[in-house]
Amino acid sequence: MEIRYAGFVLGGMLLCAGVVAQTEVVKRNAVKANNYGVTYSLPKTALTVTVEMTRVTCKAGIYCQYAENYLGVKEVIVADKIYCELGKVSLEDIGIPDPELTYLIEFKPGTVAPYVCLTEEGLLCAINTDYEFPPVKPIEAKKSVKDEIAALASESVFTEELLIAGSLARQAEIAAKQIYRIRESRMDILTGEADNIPPDGESMKITISELEAQEKVLTNLFVGTRTQVTEHYSITLVPEGELDREVLFRFSPHFGIVDADDLSGAPVCMNLTMTQVPSLPDPKETGKKLRGEKGVVYTIPGKASVEILSGVNSLYKREVNIAQFGIQESLAPILFEDKKKPVKIIFYPQTGAIKQILQ
Repeated sequence: MEIRYAGFVLGGMLLCAGVVAQTEVVKRNAVKANNYGVTYSLPKTALTVTVEMTRVTCKAGIYCQYAENYLGVKEVIVADKIYCELGKVSLEDIGIPDPELTYLIEFKPGTVAPYVCLTEEGLLCAINTDYEFPPVKPIEAKKSVKDEIAALASESVFTEELLIAGSLARQAEIAAKQIYRIRESRMDILTGEADNIPPDGESMKITISELEAQEKVLTNLFVGTRTQVTEHYSITLVPEGELDREVLFRFSPHFGIVDADDLSGAPVCMNLTMTQVPSLPDPKETGKKLRGEKGVVYTIPGKASVEILSGVNSLYKREVNIAQFGIQESLAPILFEDKKKPVKIIFYPQTGAIKQILQ
């Protein structure tokens, strides 16, 4: 088996939002048609930061000024407003092909069914064994029976008496009495004192849920409503060196997440500090040189500490492996010359490092 090198130039930092993790694996067989050779690439490690943001919409109830008098509630929304909150921050390290680290594996004719598993982008996943990325569980939208009941209840709570009331104060009084009647009806059903008790457990459950939904709709007329929509934003960068307070994006409680150059928000930054840089063994001691070595070239990644900050507050921190902070080494060709028991190797596609060697 022989390795040939092909090099291209790629420099600087890439900042984008469209790089995603590889989830498809392509199997390449080393056969006579391709001269028993398979081309592959080693990766650069890209860091994808995903931020959860919640947009909160508050609407005041039309009877908010009567909430304490009729319901004894002091904590109410008195004015409409919208604001945003930052939530969970996560980081994923993924691999993108490094054009400067492209190689050709050439197997010797007669090797037992040699093949290589690559990502669709050509990153090395495995040799002589299959490779599967962990399955991604899709998120399914669900609508509960309770939500449907609440939607119906919102239309049924406005009785004729409430609608024809002459003043806002009178409407609030009627709505409050309606709330207390609903509470009494629910309690009568639960204690068995109601005149018409639901015939079975399921019917009782639906009736109670409908009463609770009606009470909630009426109560919201006094205390107001608060709805939340959670959004996710991702930004990907490929670091070529250490980072000191690199602005990823900016955040404003009023506008949410905005671009890094939009001064309406406060900066959210990344610090990236190398913590471990591997070194090649001394050629005098090993008797080997990497370049021109007939073997499989892989990466020994470096390590770096990543911290994401908003002001002085740390939102996320951990250590990651970074391929471009490491070095390239090669496996001895003799590992692949056993025709009866070919060696099997599994790699980390995001860093190019060896995960497992199987005989």
